[in-house]
Amino acid sequence: MISVFDPLRDVNFLTTLFRMVFAFLVGGLIGLERSYKNRPAGFRTHILVCLGATIASLTGIYLYLVAQLPLDIARIGASVVTGLGFIGGGTIMVTKKNTVKGLTTAAGLWTTGIIGLAIGAGFYEGAVFAAILVLVVEIYFAGIGRRIKRIPDFKAVIQYNHKESLDYVLRYFKSKKMAITNLQITANTNLDEAVYTAIVSLKPSDEHDKDQLMRDAKSMEGVIFADVL
Repeated sequence: MISVFDPLRDVNFLTTLFRMVFAFLVGGLIGLERSYKNRPAGFRTHILVCLGATIASLTGIYLYLVAQLPLDIARIGASVVTGLGFIGGGTIMVTKKNTVKGLTTAAGLWTTGIIGLAIGAGFYEGAVFAAILVLVVEIYFAGIGRRIKRIPDFKAVIQYNHKESLDYVLRYFKSKKMAITNLQITANTNLDEAVYTAIVSLKPSDEHDKDQLMRDAKSMEGVIFADVL
């Protein structure tokens, strides 16, 4: 541990004030970056989360050391961590394109709360290092993440009149290293011959020509129609 912080580890008026101001600054720095990028949880939210976690940690220490109550300090911290999960969940949203946004903000908000717990406990070294790394990840790693190639999932609609035809199509998709994440099948039995419609959700591991995939699927015995949704 860094000895310069040793005088600040006791619980008294000055150290309590220092920890609250420290939490205010750390939460504010992380929140500024989120506000600059116009994310759902910004400057004020991060400050309040960090302050709340800090005072919760301090309260547990106070009740145990000063009030001398038979209290499990770790239980307060565990409750804070659980509560942070609910707060972070409010920043996550699913777009119309079925992509998830807000995960980084939720994770940063959760981590900011944990940093607040560390500040309240007097673990300043861990709080400083964690805050620096959070800022590095949120500021500099965003560009790296955008450069990582992602192959999007897609859905295919298959119409067929023989039940075994779908097995052929699914085996074909699997042979192309595509995972089948969901399958919905409906049947129209009002016609002279029953026609089945399957909506297949696919997660490819490689780039594929979707038009060619659908042409290959349509050429299989019993398949009437195949296209990408």
